[in-house]
Amino acid sequence: MTPLIDVVFLLLLFFMLSSTFSNFGEIELNQASGGQATQPAPSERFFVQLGASRLVLNGAPITLDDMAAQLESGQALVSLDPDVSAQRLVDFLVRLRGRPELNVLVLE
Repeated sequence: MTPLIDVVFLLLLFFMLSSTFSNFGEIELNQASGGQATQPAPSERFFVQLGASRLVLNGAPITLDDMAAQLESGQALVSLDPDVSAQRLVDFLVRLRGRPELNVLVLE
């Protein structure tokens, strides 16, 4: 019985040390609802390229803080690089949360 307890403690120690404790954010997804058949055209359109280490707004490199300050209203089209992580996308979308005049579309 004693060797079995030792093995259980070793497995517990292994799984505790090999696991990752990351800070994942939440994204609130709006469900489709009834409304107008056509939406009015946005006043401004922005094209954002999001990568693991790069962020580009309309062809010019920019930081995440400056991006949040510039995107107040209009429509933002977000293109994801193949190397971007889900956490990076969540961090980007959290910065843009709470702007009812901004419509964000993530392209596949």
